Amino acid sequence: MIMFKITPETPLADIIENCPEAMPAFQAIGMHCLGCALASGENVEQACAVHGVDPEEFVNDLNAYLETL
Repeated sequence: MIMFKITPETPLADIIENCPEAMPAFQAIGMHCLGCALASGENVEQACAVHGVDPEEFVNDLNAYLETL
């Protein structure tokens, strides 16, 4: 079980470092630039805004997915 809880305020760099298992969920909604310079300074909410995704819904779905691992 993954013990890393993601919130809209969680920096993408923290997710990449602590929970790489989450990357497929980001890629599934079109966030393929997680390694780019901007991604390292953005949080989930900011990245969702750029990609037109509701951050609360995405975070809820993402944490539910991570709990199944």
